[in-house]
Amino acid sequence: MKKLKVIIAGGGTGGHIFPAVAVAHALRSQQPDVEILFVGALGRMEMEKVPQEGFQIIGLNIAGFNRSNLLSNWSLPYKLITSRIKARRIIRSFGPTVVMGVGGYASFPMLSAAQGMGIPTLIQEQNSYAGKSNKILGRGAQSVCVAYTGMERFFPAGKITLTGNPVRKIISRMSATAQEGKKHFGLDPEKFTILVTGGSLGAKTINQTIDAGLENLLELGYQIIWQTGKPYFPQASMRAGNWADRVKTLEFIREMDKAYAAADLIVSRAGALAIAEICIAARPVIFIPYPFAAENHQESNAMSLVEKAAATMIKDNEAGDKLITEIQRIAGNADLRAEMKQNLASLAIKDADERIVEKILEIAR
Repeated sequence: MKKLKVIIAGGGTGGHIFPAVAVAHALRSQQPDVEILFVGALGRMEMEKVPQEGFQIIGLNIAGFNRSNLLSNWSLPYKLITSRIKARRIIRSFGPTVVMGVGGYASFPMLSAAQGMGIPTLIQEQNSYAGKSNKILGRGAQSVCVAYTGMERFFPAGKITLTGNPVRKIISRMSATAQEGKKHFGLDPEKFTILVTGGSLGAKTINQTIDAGLENLLELGYQIIWQTGKPYFPQASMRAGNWADRVKTLEFIREMDKAYAAADLIVSRAGALAIAEICIAARPVIFIPYPFAAENHQESNAMSLVEKAAATMIKDNEAGDKLITEIQRIAGNADLRAEMKQNLASLAIKDADERIVEKILEIAR
């Protein structure tokens, strides 16, 4: 086999970036001389995070379809055309053996250009409900790596491989105890601890609901690790100021293994990466899916766990009325939490990155 050269395209959120980086590291581990090039969207977090992991990245001037503000989409056709042109230039210059798409804005122009130029492609579909772009691209892809069963609804059955979603090694190899996790954040090792996380960018509804119910939660005797995202961090820090020993506010959590270890209960969005990590951490969880996700895929993701008695779910527009009560219900039911832990652990896949690398190498050969 000639020298392996792989383009990994996509990004936009940590949910796309961290799995892509995990695959890149696994590729480099198995094929030390591999050349890897990331392609992301200008102005998005991958342009910062990917170089921090030691990989080169090129940015496309591309954005996604905005469902909450339709007027903002006027420039999208121009961006799609110019991104496709730049994608073809990148492919001609780099000469990839395989192009892999992980979802996010840059994935579609890169994979569609690669398929048009006869370059083998692989799709990593993270969600239980495939987006329109991946459904289109799936027809021309050599392989589709998925994290959920039943994906024959969206892709040719012969192209599907169940690999799970790759997570960071810090999560897949997590070994910290609950007490070690709580001590890491300066919390009481014996108190019931709630981890609140809205993903790398934060979640407005979750933040506002925790903010409004903060006194109530503290009166019930809980302590909180509250990951807010950048926009809400100043407000959350101000609110938590009087209870700094019991409420730890963080814009972004780098030591997520410690945060998961500390958690007796998690409140989270239902992105694919969050679900993959929570299954490995095996901590009881209340999902509040992001309502504007494409094809409402976060609700579909959450329901795949709810149906297996591994999680509970509250819709975004009901969080203000129901979240605090649901936290109290689960915190007060040790048997329910034990059942959730067991069912989550049964769904965990710790070697998804290596499974995807196997498919890349198979295609390359």
